[in-house]
Amino acid sequence: MLAPAGEFGFVLLALAQRSPVLSEETAQVVLAATLLSMLAAPLILARTERIVFYFVESEWTERAVALHTLAVKAMSTKAHVIVCGYGRSGQALARFLEQEKIPVIALDSDPERVREAAAAGESVVYGDAARREVLIAAALSRASAVVVSFADKPKALAILAHVHELRPELPVVVRTFDDSDVAQLRAAGAAEVVAEVVEGSLMLATQTMMQLGMPLNRVLRRLREVRQQRYSSLGGFFPGATDQESESEAPILRTIVVGPDAAAGGKTIASLNLPGMDVQITAVRRKGAREINPSPGTRVAAGDVLVLLGTQERLARAEIRILQG
Repeated sequence: MLAPAGEFGFVLLALAQRSPVLSEETAQVVLAATLLSMLAAPLILARTERIVFYFVESEWTERAVALHTLAVKAMSTKAHVIVCGYGRSGQALARFLEQEKIPVIALDSDPERVREAAAAGESVVYGDAARREVLIAAALSRASAVVVSFADKPKALAILAHVHELRPELPVVVRTFDDSDVAQLRAAGAAEVVAEVVEGSLMLATQTMMQLGMPLNRVLRRLREVRQQRYSSLGGFFPGATDQESESEAPILRTIVVGPDAAAGGKTIASLNLPGMDVQITAVRRKGAREINPSPGTRVAAGDVLVLLGTQERLARAEIRILQG
């Protein structure tokens, strides 16, 4: 992966040619080698595993031993939960399930963590859960559920694809960092998606409401409603200068003040057709009053503050439509 030259090599060659460091003939040879290495790079990377296994035969043996160990451990197990990833979240989940007498087989690709945990008697085996053969060796055919405990969308999608192919009826619970990937993971077949940031916010809200004396049944009902709505009522956030730059596809909130000359003035929300741009008006603030999820028949008036939910690019287009038509 380090062998191919990069674009910066062209800069170095240009500087070397201007100074007496390289002759013209030598520079041309180096340039040709640079181009050839860049052309060969994708072909080499696509076959990295085969190349490694050809030169390092022990790698085949180690993987075969790992799969054999996993298959032996899973041989007498049934109705178990396959926990993909044995970090802090995976370990806490596995211990919780074991306390409830639910069998667990945990998979992790960190050999040091697996060695330490297995020595302590934990039910964890070395293996990359995103690989089809690893899931088969973990007795996916007899499992009762799969949990992806790490926030890695590409690997989670790979696991979902394998489970959907082998056991389409098996429930898969996926952890993700925030709510921006919930829809994609649900579409890929996840039974439930737990958004880490949103769940943290829900726990903060729960503890705050209980400290304020709100009845426990009311707090739990509100918590249940938000989860049943797939976090839709909490969708998006207002970004700030202190936030890390997020992906362009992550939904955010933006406020737009409708001026007296705005094209949307006097029109209904439905006539703006913002859903066609994948943008939603989540609230309208008018004369100090705030209406959540306004009806499509609500007319936009000068002085209104509209709260929009969408990606940065789509919000920019929606703002143009609202203000300029």
